[in-house]
Amino acid sequence: MTPGLASAIFGRLAQAVLTALAASMLVWALLPLAPGDPVLRIFEARNILEPNDLQIANLRAEMALDQPLPNQFAHWLIRVTQGDLSVSYRTGRPVLSELLDRLPATLLLLGSALAGSIALSLLLSIIAVAWHGKWPDRAIMLYTQLGAALPTFVLALLVLQYVVVGAGVGKVLANGSASLVLLPALTIAVDRAAGWTQLLRASLLDAGAANHAMVARARGATPRYVLLRHSLPNGIVPFLTAIGISIGGLIGGAPIIEEIFTWPGIGRYLLQALSARDYPVIQGFVLISGLSYVGASLIVDLVTMLIDPRLRRPA
Repeated sequence: MTPGLASAIFGRLAQAVLTALAASMLVWALLPLAPGDPVLRIFEARNILEPNDLQIANLRAEMALDQPLPNQFAHWLIRVTQGDLSVSYRTGRPVLSELLDRLPATLLLLGSALAGSIALSLLLSIIAVAWHGKWPDRAIMLYTQLGAALPTFVLALLVLQYVVVGAGVGKVLANGSASLVLLPALTIAVDRAAGWTQLLRASLLDAGAANHAMVARARGATPRYVLLRHSLPNGIVPFLTAIGISIGGLIGGAPIIEEIFTWPGIGRYLLQALSARDYPVIQGFVLISGLSYVGASLIVDLVTMLIDPRLRRPA
């Protein structure tokens, strides 16, 4: 590993740590700013409707709520790093256990959707550039414009109405299994791939017009070789960056899709927590979403640095 690459990696890691710390501080602020006393809500979740003063004081001290705000945040951060996200006001169970029970279904859905989005974007972008200005390119651009204008939940409702209910494909009540993930994952993939295809197509066209690509064509390289060997490696960096930025959007958009398809993931669980004002669950979901975004962005930064040496300068 060269000194420049090592320095760049260290800079990205430092940025990720600072970003995660700032995100955790914002997430922690959700609970102190929320209306009501969290101590009393926890007692309600434990079916203790009339706690005495000693019980309230002990729990308040246990949660460090009797200390200044900086100390409260430090105590909360230590608990979070140990896997303690408090308990759900609604069920009385640990929030981490509640989320982990539903996490596999969400990972299956979003992982399938992400893989489908990437594959569809790459395929459509390559086809559009290979037949630039011809009917395949125009048809793909029409799809990207419609996809950008149509909200994901509208597409999900159309799929549910005409594919699941009308055509009888899939089930209205999903159980989170791999056999039923196709339709909700494809709905997210089709919507997400529209914007990614626009971006990658433009990047490939710009890379194809660069000097090195023109030199390759002048030397007799075929259009397919120039596209795959020169344009794609040079034009894929913005595409990867967009994927990293969109990870948070995928997780944040999961509740609506999971609710429409009755998918038993953490997104649907969040909607139930929102209606019940179950702030520890909301806090845990937002924390997971923020850390996922930070982690995905870090991975994308490291991958793009390996692809493009120009990005290896220290941050």
